[in-house]
Amino acid sequence: MRSLRLAFALTILLTAGLPVLAASSSADAPHVHVRLVVLPEELSRGTSAQAGLYFKLDPGWHIYWKNAGDAGEPPRIRWTLPDGVTASDLLFPAPSRLPLGPLMDYGYENEVLFPFTLSVAKSARPGPAQLQAKVSWLVCQASCIPGKAELAIDRPIVPQAGKAVIDPQDAALYDRFVEKLPKPQPKEMKAVFQPSQDGFLLAVSTGRAESSAIFFPEEQGILDNPAPQLFTATPHGFVLNLKKDASLTEHPSVLKGVIELAGGRVFAISAAPGVVKDVPPAAAQPVASGTASIGHAGTTAPATSAAASSASLGLLGAVGLALVGGLLLNLMPCVFPVLFLKGLALVQSGSEERGRLRAHGGVYALGILVSFWVLVGVLLGLRMAGASLGWGFQFQSPVFLSLMAGLLFFLGLSLAGQFEIGLTLTRAGGSLAAKQGYTGSFFTGVLAVIVATPCTAPLMGAAVGYALAQPAAVTFGVFTALALGLASPYVALTLQPAWTRWLPRPGAWMDVLKQVVSVPIFATVIWLAWVLAQAYGAALLAALLGAFLLLAIAGWFLGRWPARRWATLVAAGIIALVIAVNALAPGRLAATPQTGTAANAKGWQPWSAEAVAQYAAQGRPVFVDFTANWCLSCQVNEHVALSQPQVQKAFADANVVLLRADWTRHDEAITQALTALGRDGVPAYALYVPGEKSPRLLPEVLTPSVVTDALAALPRGATASSTMTSTLR
Repeated sequence: MRSLRLAFALTILLTAGLPVLAASSSADAPHVHVRLVVLPEELSRGTSAQAGLYFKLDPGWHIYWKNAGDAGEPPRIRWTLPDGVTASDLLFPAPSRLPLGPLMDYGYENEVLFPFTLSVAKSARPGPAQLQAKVSWLVCQASCIPGKAELAIDRPIVPQAGKAVIDPQDAALYDRFVEKLPKPQPKEMKAVFQPSQDGFLLAVSTGRAESSAIFFPEEQGILDNPAPQLFTATPHGFVLNLKKDASLTEHPSVLKGVIELAGGRVFAISAAPGVVKDVPPAAAQPVASGTASIGHAGTTAPATSAAASSASLGLLGAVGLALVGGLLLNLMPCVFPVLFLKGLALVQSGSEERGRLRAHGGVYALGILVSFWVLVGVLLGLRMAGASLGWGFQFQSPVFLSLMAGLLFFLGLSLAGQFEIGLTLTRAGGSLAAKQGYTGSFFTGVLAVIVATPCTAPLMGAAVGYALAQPAAVTFGVFTALALGLASPYVALTLQPAWTRWLPRPGAWMDVLKQVVSVPIFATVIWLAWVLAQAYGAALLAALLGAFLLLAIAGWFLGRWPARRWATLVAAGIIALVIAVNALAPGRLAATPQTGTAANAKGWQPWSAEAVAQYAAQGRPVFVDFTANWCLSCQVNEHVALSQPQVQKAFADANVVLLRADWTRHDEAITQALTALGRDGVPAYALYVPGEKSPRLLPEVLTPSVVTDALAALPRGATASSTMTSTLR
């Protein structure tokens, strides 16, 4: 009975409290603030009122237009209104093109208001009224989050219209987005479309020559949304070359959509089938090639045929370049620590019989092959899921950088003599010792691949760019050749045992050599920590240093009590804690990337496609350095060539604009630019020459003479006109 009375009392209290919970006109959800905006404070019978649904978004997140593009859903609203009150459909302002990997969405970033109209019938009952709405949306960045909210706003209905009381801030917000609504197609604006080889030619006559245009189709499945839109100005308007969707089987009877022109002019157009008279010269060519094209952000950027030249490389040529590039990869600075480890492995196995020596070489090569296959499989899988990635993509992940630095630090502690890896297994049974040796050879190959990925060896860039643009079987074939090239020097030594006679006999000096080997390992750790701090801030560096301390404690347990099960369990627990810290800390501590970090050296400016187009229009040569902090080859080229006084003087004498594309953290625009150049990783160097459609690509390994010779080969007209332009400015 007491329990029943308590439940009854709680029910009464909760019921009494319900009226206090007033409905709200706004709501906060992950990455979104949504609000109902109704301008007049009162609704009058027989009139209409202006209103809107407002979204405020976190930076980098977006919601969708009525045609979401390749993926997504537009916001939706469902009303519960008093009798006599109706709401019109939401109106959609002009959207933006929002690239997401290989896809293209249409939507809005930062903020947007969708206007609508509330109509009040003459028969509506005067008095207090509440407008209730159930709103749903999809907000996306790299991932998408569905959201919903129940909103309500109180507006009394009055018999007769009086002087409207309107919040001036709401009125300004409403007016700002109403201006962005597409205007109806004027009578004098004529639009026709004509099927082309792979899409449509859309010709619009506006009465004057236009400088830019972007078309947003009203219906899905009509256009290949990510494809560039080739713009051609005509005396009375423009022509757009649009690529059709691959699944489109029948041409539309009418091509409807929104056209955005220079100056923020936006019109809803309806194009009927017809004949396009002003056919652009590149109409019969693929849309992505030729002259300036509308990029993913709607800006004009010079196109390049470098990707086409990479595509024409051919399978045998790509395999040959990959094999030689893998061989040269052994000489790149990022692989130096592994060269020490391989040298140590040869010394330790120099007295073994020929069969075991060859087996070590085969297992080492297998480790490299398996690692490359896994890397390519992950890369292709992520690309199929919509990500746009390139060679060395894992070094753009703070989790990978932290875990890799921790692994190498722990390995360095072992080599320095704090503890012996595998001592417990060795003492558990002599039969496991040989297995441990082969396991070591296998994972030495794995380590070689991991530390090699920040580098692009000479001849390797074109092969990788070709491979990643081909079917999966070709991609795996080219990367297999690259793996064999990387493994070949060590395998050659193991296949020719006579060469091991030059190696010293095993002895006490080997312990000293192991300690020496730890030096480049720790140097690599310092480099990884520097990359992490440069890209993600001091807070994440502090977390990494704390992880190093924990690893040192784990190593102390293994060294102080070797082959003790309890000590091994303690060390394993500490290592598990380190892995958890390194996996979780980046999401909480990583600093927001700062703009302009790419231009941290004197004379260099941050890269953008717009900047290249701007300076090209001025007739100035442009040199673009595609680089990353984690790319050791890039840093070597920077110090050996690009920062040298004679090179800087040559840049200045030729009046070359220096742009730096920093790929340390993933940047979709840079990834797409590298793909257009036929490259899939850094370093890459492109010299844009006025009057030339395609940039001149420099080799991956630079010397001062390579750069100065490229600058000396610039046409005199380009440097002369650019110098005059600079002087006049």
